[in-house]
Amino acid sequence: MTNLYLIRHGIAANREDYTQGDRQRPLTSEGIKKTTKIAQRLQELGITFDIILTSPLIRAQQTAEILQTVGLSKALQTSSDLAPEGDLLSWWQDGKKWRKYENLALVGHEPNLGHWAELLVWGEVKSHLIVKKAGAIGITLPNSGSPVGNSDLFWLTPPRLLLN
Repeated sequence: MTNLYLIRHGIAANREDYTQGDRQRPLTSEGIKKTTKIAQRLQELGITFDIILTSPLIRAQQTAEILQTVGLSKALQTSSDLAPEGDLLSWWQDGKKWRKYENLALVGHEPNLGHWAELLVWGEVKSHLIVKKAGAIGITLPNSGSPVGNSDLFWLTPPRLLLN
């Protein structure tokens, strides 16, 4: 079985204030600080990832690098399927090799992560699950067959619960 962790990037610069384009928006100093604290708390809880896959957008890459730096994974890879215009099913079909991992982290964006979680668990998007910035959703994928509608939600943690 694969435990899939969908992790949203940390607090980023305001879209309106950042003139270099959305893809280049970095984490703010507060975003770096909070994301680091959350990553350290995940480490304290004994969570590790075989690999972290991240969106190519700067804020997601910075979040993934923080997760890696605190020791949650040694492996980090970028995937264009995790960009805001990305597609979970395309990623899954293209990467059935991901089944070999026991714990896999995807660092990306909303509303994609919430929608993907709903698709995996319920088989349809209901727009009820929202991943807060630097928050995570944990889903267990089945050993075989399609994960769509056949996966189990095991963890939904808002960041504020990890910051205490």
